[in-house]
Amino acid sequence: MPLTAFWHPLRVQVRDYLQACLKDDLAAALVVSVLLIPQSLAYAMLAGLPPQVGLYASLLPPLMYALLGSSPFLNVGPVAVLALMILQTLQLAPAGVSPSEAALVLAAEVGLLLGAAALLRLDALAALLSVPVLHGFETGATIAIAASQLPVLLGAQASGANLPELWSSARSHGFEAQGIASLFGIVALLALLAVRRLPKGLPARMAPLGVLLIGILAAWALDPQGLARVGTLPPLALHLTVPRLNTHLWMTMLPGAALIALLGYVSSLAVAESLARRVGQRVFPRRELMGLAGANLAAALTGGMPAAASFSRSVLMSDAGSRTRMTGVFVAGLMGLALVTLSPLLAWCPKPVLAASIMAAVLAGVSLQPYRDAWRYDRAEALLMTVVTLLVLGVSITAALGLGVLGAIALLLKRSARPHVALIGRIPGTEHYRNVERYQVELDPEVMGLRIDESLLFLNGRSLADVVQAHLDTRPGTRRVLLQMSPVNSIDFSGLSALKDLHEALARQGRRLDLSEVKGPVLDRLKAGGWDDWFCGRLFMSHHQGMRDEH
Repeated sequence: MPLTAFWHPLRVQVRDYLQACLKDDLAAALVVSVLLIPQSLAYAMLAGLPPQVGLYASLLPPLMYALLGSSPFLNVGPVAVLALMILQTLQLAPAGVSPSEAALVLAAEVGLLLGAAALLRLDALAALLSVPVLHGFETGATIAIAASQLPVLLGAQASGANLPELWSSARSHGFEAQGIASLFGIVALLALLAVRRLPKGLPARMAPLGVLLIGILAAWALDPQGLARVGTLPPLALHLTVPRLNTHLWMTMLPGAALIALLGYVSSLAVAESLARRVGQRVFPRRELMGLAGANLAAALTGGMPAAASFSRSVLMSDAGSRTRMTGVFVAGLMGLALVTLSPLLAWCPKPVLAASIMAAVLAGVSLQPYRDAWRYDRAEALLMTVVTLLVLGVSITAALGLGVLGAIALLLKRSARPHVALIGRIPGTEHYRNVERYQVELDPEVMGLRIDESLLFLNGRSLADVVQAHLDTRPGTRRVLLQMSPVNSIDFSGLSALKDLHEALARQGRRLDLSEVKGPVLDRLKAGGWDDWFCGRLFMSHHQGMRDEH
C-alpha cells in the first residue's frame, strides 16, 4: 500500500477532529480534572492508602481506557465504592505486606480477571448483579462511606469500614471532636452542599477545587494546631512498579479482586450505557472489559489502585461536552501536569476537607425511591435489596455481594421452576386467543387451548405434565390438547424430554397433543432431537387453524 494512501485519510481525520471536537474534549477534560484531583486524594485515603496512590491511579488508567474502551464519556480512576471494598480487602493482607504493595497486587488481579473475561467473551457477567442487588449494595456502601468519613470530618480518632467497626472504635478511642478540625470539615461540607444548588455551569463545576484551595490556603495561613493534613508527599514522579510476586498474597487478595472486578465492570457498563442512550450511541460490553482491564493493569504497574468508572465524573464529562475518547487522553495529560507541580500545595490540604468532599459526593447519590418502587412491584426483590444494604452496613461487602448474587439466582429459580401455562379461548368474532382469567372468551369443550409462556428448560420442564394435567382435571371432556408455542424461544434436552413425557401421558388417556406457532429455530432443534420419531400429533401455523381442525 502506498504511504500516501494511508497518510491522506489519517490527515483528513486529524483535521476534522481539530476543527470539530478538540475544543469540546479539552474543555471537558479540564472540568473533570478539577474534580478528579481532590477525589483521587480522598478516595486513596478512604481505601487506607497514601494519598499519592490516588493520583497515580488517575494518570495512566484513563489513558489506557481511552485506547481500549468504547465510551467517550467514562472517566476511569479511583471510585468511592471500590475504595471501601479495597479497604476491607487490604485488611486481609498477610503480615509484613504494606497496604500499597497489596493494592498493586489487587489492581493486577482485577486487570487480569477482566482481561480474561474479555478474551473468553464473558461480557454477560454483568447479569450476575441484578438491579435490586446493585441498588442495595450502592446505597449501603454510600452510607458506610459517609459514616466512615464522619470521624475524619470532626477530627475524632474512631475508624472502621462498617457500622459495627465504627461503633467499636468509637467506644475504644472515644469520639471527641476537635474544634478546629470540625470547623474546617463542617464549613467545607456545607459549602459543597450549597454549591450543588447553583445552576449548572463553570462556577458549579469549579466549586470542589475552589473549596479545596480555600481549605489549603486557610490551613497555610492559620497553621492551626490539631488539624490533620495530608502531609509532605514523596516526589510525585510516575515510575514503573511491579506487584509483589508472593503466592500467598495473590491467593489472599483473589476473592476480593474478583468482587471488585465484577462490581467495577457492572457499574461502569451501567454508566456507559446510560450516558450513551442520551445521545443515541452504543457501547460494546467486551470493549468495556478490555478498557477496564487495561486501566487496572496500568494502575498496577505505576503505583496505583484498582480503578473503575466514576458515575459523578462521567456524568460531568458528558455534560461538559466530551465528544470522543480523546478526553481521557487529555485528562491523563492534565493529571500528569498536576503530578509534577502540586506536591507542595497538596501537602497543606486538611484531611477534614477531603472527608467533606467524599461525603458531599456520595450523599448526592442516596435515594430511597428504588426501595419504594421495588416494594410496589416485587416485594421479594425489595426484601433482597434491603438485606444487601444491611449486610454492607453491618457485616461486610463480601457477604453482601455473595448473598445478593445467590438471592437473585434463587428468585430466578423460583420464578422459572414451574412454567406458566395459560388456558386460552377465542375472543368472540376474532381469530385471537387470550387468557380465560383476563378476557371474556369462547372455549371448545373438546379441544383445550393452552399457551406456554416461557422457554422449556431444565429448570421448569419437569413440571410441564403436572401443570397441563391440572387444567385437564377441570375439563374431563377434552379429547385434544393444543399448545400454543409462540412465546417459547428455546427448548433444551430436559424440555424435549418433558414434551415427550406429556405426549405419552396424553396418549395413554386417549388424548392427542398438537402444537401451534412453533418458532423456526425451536422446530429445527426438535427435529434434530428425533422429534419426528415419536410425535404423533399435528403442527399448525396458527393457533386458530389448530382449534378449527376436525381431524
